[in-house]
Amino acid sequence: MEFDHAGIATDDRDALIDQYEAILNASVAHEEQFGELRVAFLDLGNGYFELLEPIADAEGPIPNFLDSRGAGIHHLALRTDDIGDALDRARAAGVDLIDEQPRPGAWGHEVAFLHPESTGGVLIEFVEH
Repeated sequence: MEFDHAGIATDDRDALIDQYEAILNASVAHEEQFGELRVAFLDLGNGYFELLEPIADAEGPIPNFLDSRGAGIHHLALRTDDIGDALDRARAAGVDLIDEQPRPGAWGHEVAFLHPESTGGVLIEFVEH
């Protein structure tokens, strides 16, 4: 596995894009609306910052995260070429899974999340490439 991206919850994606472009010399590699989120991936050369901004009146994990914790790192994502195998290894290691099976994610990838109570308080996402 390799680092893929850090998911960052924000209530102002465009301002954060401008800031990261200026201080990190990062450019937008991909943008989309995914469900009730406006998503942008900033290319860092060896991974991405995924900026996650809920649309107005959205419900779900990102708006809940922003309400309870404010803007910041929401999850860390690891790239795998076999998400089923990655989930099987996590299960065998006793990790609680949020997603028992992969589901569609941003940029057309299959994704699955591991529960942070089983991973040292870090929400980990597997992303199949």
